[in-house]
Amino acid sequence: MATFKDFRNSVKPNWCPGCGDFSVQAAIQRAAANVGIEPHELAVVAGIGCSGRIAGYINSYGFHGIHGRALPLAQGLKMANRDLNVIASGGDGDGFAIGMGHTVHAIRRNVDMTYVVMDNQIYGLTKGQTSPRSAQGFITKSTPGGAIEPSLKPLEVALSSGATFVAQGFSTDIKELTALIEEGINHKGFSFINVFSPCVTYNKVNTYDWFKEHLTKLGDIEGYDASDRDLAMRTVMEKEGLVTGIIYQDKETPSYQEKLNGYAETPLVDADLSLSEAEFGELVKEFM
Repeated sequence: MATFKDFRNSVKPNWCPGCGDFSVQAAIQRAAANVGIEPHELAVVAGIGCSGRIAGYINSYGFHGIHGRALPLAQGLKMANRDLNVIASGGDGDGFAIGMGHTVHAIRRNVDMTYVVMDNQIYGLTKGQTSPRSAQGFITKSTPGGAIEPSLKPLEVALSSGATFVAQGFSTDIKELTALIEEGINHKGFSFINVFSPCVTYNKVNTYDWFKEHLTKLGDIEGYDASDRDLAMRTVMEKEGLVTGIIYQDKETPSYQEKLNGYAETPLVDADLSLSEAEFGELVKEFM
């Protein structure tokens, strides 16, 4: 059985020292080992940004896509090879700006895969501009007078889009984050996991200490029931999204693959795609 070390490779991450993405990478590697996945059974598809580099730092199949397009690639990969465990990853800019349309439709489609967003409330790779997650009044190079737009609320968006698994973690709590990713991998459907992953270089507001002061663990809320969607939405709104844990899980709704008529049990990559001369001739007749 694979261990955490089996998911490590020789590529050294070039994130800034202290970046929350280091913990997200480690949590993915530990979660994969804990659920019994082998490196060749995992594919990590990433978008653009600091977080997008994560696909190259994990010993598994990896693909570094274009900005905002990690989810279409990951869904296609999962549909073609149902035996692969597919994790898409990216930042809040990648997933909630140029890729927001893909995020919403991937959520409602409910393909059996996991999406991990490293949310640092800023564009880090391009040297510190506002992202859709930056708070109103946030001062950056692109908003010297303070951001005038309100911050996007990803948990509310996910719940209202019909998500069957919504969770949120914090990069300093690697034990909880690992457990959340494990649950996401095991969930039969689309798992949306937002992770507060502070940018230590450009975001001097949403720091590790800031999150430690403001976050609430759902496990500490008496009577919280993650199967109650209405309760999940109310709690997220009351706490302004500053919670960690499994926010909502629907174990009854079938995944996209389970509902898709004619979806073959044999993965496309293993299917016999050869055609006999007679079959080829019949196909050609359709165009004659």
